[in-house]
Amino acid sequence: MAGRATQQGSDILAWRKRIEDRIAKATALISRLTSFRSGNNRTRVVRTVRMAFAGTNISLSQPDITQKLTERIDDLKQKIAAWGKRIRRFSERSRRFNQNRLFQSDQKRLYKSLERPEVCGAGPGPDQADTVAFWRGLWSEPVNHSEGPWMEVVASQSASVTPMDPVTITPEDVSEAVRRAPNWKSSGLAGLHHYWLQGFVVCHAVLARQYQRGSRSEVAPEPLHYRDHSLGF
Repeated sequence: MAGRATQQGSDILAWRKRIEDRIAKATALISRLTSFRSGNNRTRVVRTVRMAFAGTNISLSQPDITQKLTERIDDLKQKIAAWGKRIRRFSERSRRFNQNRLFQSDQKRLYKSLERPEVCGAGPGPDQADTVAFWRGLWSEPVNHSEGPWMEVVASQSASVTPMDPVTITPEDVSEAVRRAPNWKSSGLAGLHHYWLQGFVVCHAVLARQYQRGSRSEVAPEPLHYRDHSLGF
């Protein structure tokens, strides 16, 4: 099986090498044809142009040779584009295939391969006071929304809806939620994998208390008052 896989890999590399050689030869031929069209009549250039039109009824001395050269150059450019697209299509397919296979076998390694080095700008960073003022203007200033008549209709229709019971998060809830989570994924900013949360069961009681405290209206930000379900328990 290993020998067969090696043989397939060699065939793929040979196939790609042949196409790359075609692209290189076509690019060199385009350069010679363009040079001849611009008036370069050196012996080597003329010989290459004659070989390019071998097997055709085209003569280098005919009046429309410039048009024939342009057509030949355009034809070669289209072939190069097609060959390049074929290589890119194969490379993209191979990349997706390898990523899917790696996702099934080693998710941690896959995510590591997807990481990219952070690109920092060369210019100065944003002013701290301006940044604080910007976000404070978004989150701290009261906003008056224009509420149309339909809001009153919705409010009257929702008057009979029974309020949701307070959410009680227990250590068992945390254990069950972590148990279903993929081992090598992380849902928090700390980057701690679920695998460790599954193993350190002593932390489940602490996490339950923190989630419970965060769900209280006097602690959680206002948008979370209506989204207790977002905690995942």
